[in-house]
Amino acid sequence: MSKANALEVKNKLPAAVQITAEQILRDAAEYQTKDVRAKNRILQDNDELTYYKAQRRKEFEDAIRRQRHHIGNWIKYALWEANQCDFKRSRSVFERALQVDGTNSTIWLRYIETELKGKNVNAARNLFDRVTGLLPRVDQFWFKYAHFEQLLGNYAGARAVYERWMQWNPEDKGWMLYAKFEQQCGELERAAAIFERYLEKRPSTKAFLKFAKFQEQCKNIPCARAAYLKAIQVLPPQSLDVNFFQKYAQFEERCHNYTGAQHIYQEGIKTVSINEREVLFSALVSLQKRHCNREVIDGVILQKRRDEYEQLLNEAGPSASLDVWNDYIAMEQSLVQLLNVTQKDFSANPPSIHNLLAVGDDKQKQIQQAQHVASLYERAISNLPTIDNRALWRRYSYLWYSYAAFCEIQLADINRAIQVLQLAVETLPNDFCKPWILLAEALLRNEDLGGMRKTLGLAIAKCKRPKIFTTYAQLELQLGNVERARHVHAKYIETCPSSPESWLAFINLELFLGERDRTRALCEAAIAMDYLESPENVWNRYIEIEEQWQQYPMVRNIYERLLLKSNHIKVYKAYSEFEFKTSSPEDGRAIVQRGLDLYKAESLHVERAQLILHLVEMERQYGDAESLEKARSRRAKRVLKRSKLANGQTVENIVHVFPDDEQGTSKMLQAALRWKQAQAARSQA
Repeated sequence: MSKANALEVKNKLPAAVQITAEQILRDAAEYQTKDVRAKNRILQDNDELTYYKAQRRKEFEDAIRRQRHHIGNWIKYALWEANQCDFKRSRSVFERALQVDGTNSTIWLRYIETELKGKNVNAARNLFDRVTGLLPRVDQFWFKYAHFEQLLGNYAGARAVYERWMQWNPEDKGWMLYAKFEQQCGELERAAAIFERYLEKRPSTKAFLKFAKFQEQCKNIPCARAAYLKAIQVLPPQSLDVNFFQKYAQFEERCHNYTGAQHIYQEGIKTVSINEREVLFSALVSLQKRHCNREVIDGVILQKRRDEYEQLLNEAGPSASLDVWNDYIAMEQSLVQLLNVTQKDFSANPPSIHNLLAVGDDKQKQIQQAQHVASLYERAISNLPTIDNRALWRRYSYLWYSYAAFCEIQLADINRAIQVLQLAVETLPNDFCKPWILLAEALLRNEDLGGMRKTLGLAIAKCKRPKIFTTYAQLELQLGNVERARHVHAKYIETCPSSPESWLAFINLELFLGERDRTRALCEAAIAMDYLESPENVWNRYIEIEEQWQQYPMVRNIYERLLLKSNHIKVYKAYSEFEFKTSSPEDGRAIVQRGLDLYKAESLHVERAQLILHLVEMERQYGDAESLEKARSRRAKRVLKRSKLANGQTVENIVHVFPDDEQGTSKMLQAALRWKQAQAARSQA
């Protein structure tokens, strides 16, 4: 039999009784052999006791010989000897163990405990001296040594132990135990001296807080306050945490120094990290709700909002930071306006010495707040967009505009506003026309007419936007310089000759001045341009002007000239409507008929149908019932027509069927029928 056949499972069906892991564990627990405990041995005489001790010592010695570095065997051996009240042998075993591992804290600890149980005071004291000299960094032995002397009433000895311990500059717990020991002894001056040494050796917030609490318990408030102040002076700012400022402020609150507590919270808010400020903010608001007025509470909330905005500015991207800057500056700027309102309210009340002092303080606050807002604007505009996105640059530009408006309105400093706008012109893209216009208007308000004209001249050279030309001309017109305004419009047409807006702006200027000849000349020049964009705007404006002047023959002339250039349905609609309103319905119908004949000849069925609908509307407004019914009878019908293509596919189209065409077709059919009947009569004859 091969190996593969030997390992093959013959029956793969599941067993009738399944064995689980739980059953295996239960069986193992049931059949496990019980531990057999030896019965207590009763010794009859000293010989048996001596034999038993010798046997046990031999067992311990064998175990130690087998595992010399196993400390548990040594300790069991020594404790067994101590239980036999043979402290000499027990000490011998402990000393032998210390020779194996002299720095093992467990051996020393059990050795000392054994001597203490045996009330061997001097032996225990000697052991404490030895272990503290050998292991001075193990605080447990120092503490037990001092506590041992304290229990014996040897306070001088305990103090000497603490002094020896302090020479090694232990952890904070050691210093606190020493100070607490002196407090229990009633030696407060000694305890204070220990705290001072503690602060000198281990300066930390925890140490200063302990010292301040100690001085407060001793009713020494000035020293407690000095401890807090010393901590702020000595410790680095990053080590002053939230707990320190809370304890300090709570101390001042217990001393009824509420102003000092507020200053401490505010200093803590500036010192701790942004993530930890929320606790101090909440504590400060709670303090002020208990002891302060609403103005102070608002100041705290304002500072909290400022910190939140600063954090958002650090985290936000280029586009989101603009929204944050706008909200931040709007909040700060509203405070300036609020202080200004306070001063206006004062001006309506009779003055007193207290009101004068209050308003003087508000004025100073307003100046400081305005300077703060200006600094925020400076920070905001210094963050230029880092990507070439016109929308982002446009949003950024409004920071400059708002800054200039703030300088002129709130600060009443027009010169500073002009400087801001000049920097905006240099910083923003040249095709932004708004900074140029705002700068020119600011110079005009500052009575710098030459600067205004120079600025707009540079804008025309660099920007060349239509808004620049129209604003320049409008300003000159407001100043009464008509010729300069005409010169600007002429420059506008020269720069943008194909733009209808440039022509219309000049036309509207002359129309405003009442110069009919100049207006007509400009309109004629504009419609004579071959490459004018959207010329219909100029034609429509020309017609509107002549209609306003009631020069109807001129209007008809313009329409006729326009029809020579364009057969658009809007022209026929406008021309016919003009005739219906100003002349007679017959003239209007004639214009419509001209259009219908043209569209019929050119097979423009959609335009023809729309023009008939226009005729129906005109007849409804200006005609009579008979003409209206006649126009309605001419309306086209929408018919679905199917046709087959060369590849056999059927195409459905909607065609317009006009009654006029059907009448012409029926007449031809009647003539053909009469000819056919005449031919049939001849053949019969």
